[in-house]
Amino acid sequence: MQQREEKQLEASVESLASRVAHVKNALHSFIYKLENEYERLTWPSVLDNFALLSGQLNTINKLLKNEKTPSFRNQVIIPLLLSPDRDDDLAKLTEQRVPVFSHEIVPDYLRTKPDPEVEEQEKQLSTEAARIGPEAAQKQIQTLNKLCSNLLEKLNNPRDDRDAESAAIRQNKPSFNPADTNALVGAVAFGKGLSKCRPPGPVAPGHPGQGPMMSGGPTLQQVTIGGGSGQQAGKMPSSIKTNIKSASGSMHPYNR
Repeated sequence: MQQREEKQLEASVESLASRVAHVKNALHSFIYKLENEYERLTWPSVLDNFALLSGQLNTINKLLKNEKTPSFRNQVIIPLLLSPDRDDDLAKLTEQRVPVFSHEIVPDYLRTKPDPEVEEQEKQLSTEAARIGPEAAQKQIQTLNKLCSNLLEKLNNPRDDRDAESAAIRQNKPSFNPADTNALVGAVAFGKGLSKCRPPGPVAPGHPGQGPMMSGGPTLQQVTIGGGSGQQAGKMPSSIKTNIKSASGSMHPYNR
């Protein structure tokens, strides 16, 4: 009886290894196409590769669920020999992926449970899920379903309809305020809304700009600033001229 179970287990492992080898070859071929033949690869060909992989995985699931297949969960794998030295046979068997069977890699390759960090995160998620009441959970489910429905509806709509909706929104939504535009044009062209005030202090006689200000428009006057003996009266320093020029230029609508 025990020998029969051992033979059945050995046959199941060989069959499972053969199915896994088919999946590995299909994955290798698909990855090679993605990396080297992506320019000639078409979407129907990609779907065919996915369909092939899906069929092979379904075959493995059926094999594992078969009544004649022994339960692999009841089998225990125990490492009999651990060594930090390189094992050529093991490297050849694993296609150079596992050259050493040491204490460092055994816990990763023979692990049957998730990492402790992953287990802790799963416990936290389970605890948070248990705290949510049925009514709150139902509301969250309805909200998520509504968002998914809206997203699917937008994705299923033709592209032309989305473009037409976007164009209609752009046409109906103004990008400027007409009142602000009219006020800006009136201020620049006719001086509307600008204060008509002269700089404080007397203006030298015969100085340009001595006459009365023109009504309805802004006026710039040159102001005499007393300086050192080397500066002539009525001549403005270059730094002040630059400031006035930049200030007057900032009023133009195209300089904003």
